Amino acid sequence: MDFEEPVRIPVTDVFDLHSVPPRDVKAVVEAYLEEAQRLGLRAVRLVHGRGIGVQRETVRSVLARTPFVVYYGDAPPEAGGWGATVATLR
Repeated sequence: MDFEEPVRIPVTDVFDLHSVPPRDVKAVVEAYLEEAQRLGLRAVRLVHGRGIGVQRETVRSVLARTPFVVYYGDAPPEAGGWGATVATLR
């Protein structure tokens, strides 16, 4: 069987989840947070969109149980408001 190499996405302080299938959001956010911390990022913004709040709740459930997340909440209005979540990492 031929397996394609995984796509490497540069990790920055902003992660837009619109291209991530809903079933993968939890695992992808967990991996993103680990890599962001490894890279020394102290603040990140996860863009999940406004919708009906399903992605937002998934993102925040991951943040709530991640030991190195110090704070999370709605992004400021100019950075997405309740369509994005900002988090501070230890």
